[in-house]
Amino acid sequence: MSERWPPLRIAVAGAGICDDELMALARDVGHAVAEAGAILLCGGLGGVMEGAARGAADAGGVTIGFLPGSDPRHANQFIQIPLPTGLGEGRNVLVARTADALIAIGGEWGTLSEVAFARKVGVPVVLLRPHRTADLGLPVARTGDEAVRRAIELAAGGA
Repeated sequence: MSERWPPLRIAVAGAGICDDELMALARDVGHAVAEAGAILLCGGLGGVMEGAARGAADAGGVTIGFLPGSDPRHANQFIQIPLPTGLGEGRNVLVARTADALIAIGGEWGTLSEVAFARKVGVPVVLLRPHRTADLGLPVARTGDEAVRRAIELAAGGA
């Protein structure tokens, strides 16, 4: 666990429904985020978000979910701090804007919106198994550990 205060906030974005491979990758990323002493932010629902939250929670980390609806009970079971926004997809702005860095795992248009919002406000982004976001000129990681390491470096450097 890091001694940094305040701790870095690393957002994980990805599809709400994903295959077992992306789920396992998201768990690895969440675990590495927690091991680095950072707080995990996400959209709080299923798929990649659930995998990342599970990995972070299993490693003793803190998980925050920005929910699209108004009911905190809709968060996945690994979100410790559910924040119901009532904003629908607009909650993607909150995920991106409150992060020190964002890791996008796979994903499609919703993930791309989080990537775009993050870059618009200067939040660094690392892509992991990119789908439609491959041609954006952003760092691409090959493993979960590499994605977290690059995100931590970029977040700490203020890039």
